[in-house]
Amino acid sequence: MKKRLSLAVAAAAVLLFPLAAAAQSAKPPAKKPASADTAAHKHDMANMPGMSAKITIPAGAIYTVADVEFMQGMIAHHGQAIYMSRLAAAAGASPRVLKFAGKIDQSQATEIRLMQEWLVANKQTAPVAESWRTMTMPGMLTAEQLKTLDAAKGVEFDRQFLNLMIQHHNGALKMVADLFATPRAGQDVDVSVFANDVVVVQTAEIDIMNQMLANL
Repeated sequence: MKKRLSLAVAAAAVLLFPLAAAAQSAKPPAKKPASADTAAHKHDMANMPGMSAKITIPAGAIYTVADVEFMQGMIAHHGQAIYMSRLAAAAGASPRVLKFAGKIDQSQATEIRLMQEWLVANKQTAPVAESWRTMTMPGMLTAEQLKTLDAAKGVEFDRQFLNLMIQHHNGALKMVADLFATPRAGQDVDVSVFANDVVVVQTAEIDIMNQMLANL
């Protein structure tokens, strides 16, 4: 499982533009006190339809409740990114934005399957990608933002998509930071490798999107 998580995310990184290589020097987020937002996100998880409010961790397990919540929450987070990306074709996005959106779609769909496999293997609830409709995680778009993006066309769609996806990616980086700020969390090899790969890939993608915005 650990090899599949690492190799699949690495394969997604290879699909990126050359800037992805520069992000390989990214380091795990520094430890910091868990924010109030983290507690709010845990509340969202507990009240998410189909999700158990209580997560049971087997005796002797390396992973923690925070690891399970991170994987569950990241599935929803990725699910919304995929939804955003699939708006590009009908919106008349530019070829470059359309190609970039397609890569996000493909890579994050693969990562969702891997996260679901990890959760199932550890006898935890594995939400579906559509769970983004019933929960909120850092950086995720509001209903109003989604409505505005859906109505945008052409260059205006490109601009909104890139700005909102940067917001979305920054939210994923915060989720990783919150994970590593939680005592004992992030020690499971699969979770640690995946979380750090999220930082590498999405930091590179943010740089790419900023360059694309500058060229609109």
